Amino acid sequence: MTAKSFSSVLVANRGEIAVRVLNEARDSGRTAIAVYSEADANALHVRQADMAVCIGPALASESYLDIDAVLDAAKKTGAEAIHPGYGFLSENAGFARAVIEAGLVWIGPPPDAIDAMGDKARAKELMIKAGVPTLPGWQGDDQTDANLKAEADKVGYPLLIKAVAGGGGRGMRIVRSAGEFDEALASARREAKSAFGDDAVLIEKFVERGRHVEIQVFADVEGNTIHLGERDCSAQRRRQKVIEEAPSPAVNPELRETMGADAVAAAKAVGYVGAGTVEFLLDESGDYYFLEMNTRLQVEHPVTEEVTGTNLVQWQFEIASGAPLPLSQSDVTIEGWAIEARLYAEDPFNGFAPQSGLILAYDGEVSSAGGRVDSGVETGDRIGTDYDAMVSKVIGTGANRDEAIASLRAALKNDPLLGVTTNRDFLLALVDGQAFRTGAICTADLDQWAEEASGPFAKPGLGHDAVALAAALLAAAPAGVIRSGSVSQFDLSLIVNGDAVTVRVEQTGPDAVSVSVAGEETPCQVQLLEEDAPGEIAFRLNGVDQRAHVARAADGSLHIALGDQIRVIAEASPWGADAASDPSKITAPVSGAVVAVNVKPGDRVKAGDVLVVMEAMKMEMRLSAAADGEIALVNAQAGAQAANGAVLIELTLNSQEQTDG
Repeated sequence: MTAKSFSSVLVANRGEIAVRVLNEARDSGRTAIAVYSEADANALHVRQADMAVCIGPALASESYLDIDAVLDAAKKTGAEAIHPGYGFLSENAGFARAVIEAGLVWIGPPPDAIDAMGDKARAKELMIKAGVPTLPGWQGDDQTDANLKAEADKVGYPLLIKAVAGGGGRGMRIVRSAGEFDEALASARREAKSAFGDDAVLIEKFVERGRHVEIQVFADVEGNTIHLGERDCSAQRRRQKVIEEAPSPAVNPELRETMGADAVAAAKAVGYVGAGTVEFLLDESGDYYFLEMNTRLQVEHPVTEEVTGTNLVQWQFEIASGAPLPLSQSDVTIEGWAIEARLYAEDPFNGFAPQSGLILAYDGEVSSAGGRVDSGVETGDRIGTDYDAMVSKVIGTGANRDEAIASLRAALKNDPLLGVTTNRDFLLALVDGQAFRTGAICTADLDQWAEEASGPFAKPGLGHDAVALAAALLAAAPAGVIRSGSVSQFDLSLIVNGDAVTVRVEQTGPDAVSVSVAGEETPCQVQLLEEDAPGEIAFRLNGVDQRAHVARAADGSLHIALGDQIRVIAEASPWGADAASDPSKITAPVSGAVVAVNVKPGDRVKAGDVLVVMEAMKMEMRLSAAADGEIALVNAQAGAQAANGAVLIELTLNSQEQTDG
């Protein structure tokens, strides 16, 4: 594998990793080139590139996985190097060879190293020869069911059946007894064949309460290899990482040194060059075992960058150009703590189903608490379901673990994504849980909690949250609505944690409302605060100042993030965009039907009397007098339609009568 300098980089990927690498290319003075599918024509990574080429339709196999299309894009743009990102073609040795054969710089490890580590059985044999600890088990060529069963009985139960190809938890099954083996083997084979085109498996002893601890390694073309400490990725759901951190709360300096040395030995065993990650399983006794090596940059690499003060993408560029490692092993230091949470467009209270839609508000920036966000989207982008649901990586940092947790929590809470359901609430609940807070979480915990619907999987109730939401909605109303009392009672159709719920709000005074949830009334005091920032509303609920993020969708619905949980107003707000603040006029808050008119000219009314009842978008709105007075004009008729902003009633207020007299 020949290294040489290059002035342009094509990133064969999408999303946040494409944005990150393209930015690094541009920052280093190189031309940044993107590829995209038809579904990603307006994606952030395309907008940030110097040049971009469409490589096919939305289907990944016809675009991001099409080697010929990627190479053709490189030829069209004059790209001198290709960075694969992660996923897609990043661990495809055939792609790496094709890039090199085309005379381009491959920003990744040698194809032979990818091949060696891509076959888990072969990789395990290499690790045994290199003296790297491995789990007791069996790997070999005799893949008959009878032989696998016999070897399984020798290993003992519980055990793990694991596909020799691929990754991501596919083709893996836990077997707890001999009676479960045949069915588990058949299932693992089918999944492996479907996912990787190879149904070969290996067998390993299963560790019940293990931790996933991985070591970041880096090597240059001269064979110099170092490690940059560990990451703990034990917070997993169905073997998919959810939260990662560096360093690990379970690793002391002595263990870091020995694990790091074994990771370096693993990399050297396959002639590794560039960035790689050696994954280990750490058991409760402190023993660790080789799992696999990821021959690419990992999703969670930012936490390593944050605690080592390095820029791993920049290192990749330098190593691919033939430069030596920027640091020696003795130069590497671990300072502080960093924790990364993966923000996904998915509904955690609906089986983590992928979500799509238009992003109404998302800054992708961190608060004053510090930290970092690596995002592939911004406000106005549309999220689809063609690819992985990850939206961004939110990283909290601090001098210690507690500070990093606080930083992560602040970043998640203070910059909610509005318009599309995400797993933000789930992530906040997870980092607040005792197991995570104490650093005791293991790889099995999340799946166990999911079965029990406990911990972060427990759906929160309504209670005070619905009351606070109603207060926030009042605060989001156009100026004058709360103080004028122009809408005295209305029902809000909400979606709360995926469930439809109706909340009735009755205004009982200038700053007072009564909120009813499931028939239970809660009186509360609501006051507007004036220091609203764009996209935010500030209010005081029962003497406590609160702040919420709010965005309005094209259909009029309001999306509100309040506290740790996001609530979505399913229908348009009861006031429309131009509710009147003139107490002498009652105007239609939205376009809709007039259901009832309760007054006629000359009638005397008191503040709070319901004058007109309207209905729009399945919501009934009672429009009441804001002050005492006499009805001067009635422009509404029951059964008629009223346009948004139309004046329905005009009053002569008592104060006006006194002034006029």
